Amino acid sequence: MSFIVPQTKTVTVDEGVEVFYREAGLSSAPNILLLHGFPSSSFQFRNLIPLLATKYHVVAPDLPGFGFTVVPEARKYAYTFDSFAKTIGAFVDALKLEKYAIYIFDYGAPTGLRLMLDRPGSVTAIISQNGNAYMIGLGDFWESVQAYWEDPEGHRENLRNLLTLESTKWQYVSGAPNPESIAPETYHLDYYLMTRPGNAHIQLDLILDYKTNVVLYPTFHKYFRQHKPPTLAIWGKNDQIFVPAGAEAYKKDLPDVQVKLLDTGHFAL
Repeated sequence: MSFIVPQTKTVTVDEGVEVFYREAGLSSAPNILLLHGFPSSSFQFRNLIPLLATKYHVVAPDLPGFGFTVVPEARKYAYTFDSFAKTIGAFVDALKLEKYAIYIFDYGAPTGLRLMLDRPGSVTAIISQNGNAYMIGLGDFWESVQAYWEDPEGHRENLRNLLTLESTKWQYVSGAPNPESIAPETYHLDYYLMTRPGNAHIQLDLILDYKTNVVLYPTFHKYFRQHKPPTLAIWGKNDQIFVPAGAEAYKKDLPDVQVKLLDTGHFAL
């Protein structure tokens, strides 16, 4: 099997947002949209893309505020998950993707599921890799975040500890059976990009806005029941952020879901 090298490209959408993305596979093949999480970028899919591209047309954008996507300051972009869904919607339109499976991880989950609500029928299947959509999937990790939701001014500074190199590395190695196999450039790249001027403010805003995703959980569930998209919930079972109960919970609304638990942590790839 030949190795397919992903291409790196940019496209300007949504009033000036220059979206960086990785692409591989024949454009005539079925589409898969890969949506990354915090604090990563499409770089997290660098090894998966060539494998999928033998059968699929694979596209992996960097969300605004992450990776190499550029948002002009004059755009006055609102860093919210609603904005993410609109930008990714404009992105798939620019690439003329009408039907696509979504691979959703971490922040990519509410982004992809909001896109699903906005465009009923466009999502042909869901691969949720530690992509939570249920309250039961929120681990103890979220206690300090929920305190921030309740009292933003009183707890905002406390959440800066999530933006450190130590915390970023922890997300990668915690729960991994062989942490020495994880390339250090992964968490170092994520941390470096978060140290760009103004990025910490963006990240804290997004952590606060995550509460709007929880409000939408029942709406996601209703869509699951009505449209029954084929779904694979594949989870690092040692994840302390989105615990494996979140994978099992998909069965409540999608009786035919396939649930696979892997002996690894949050960044299962």
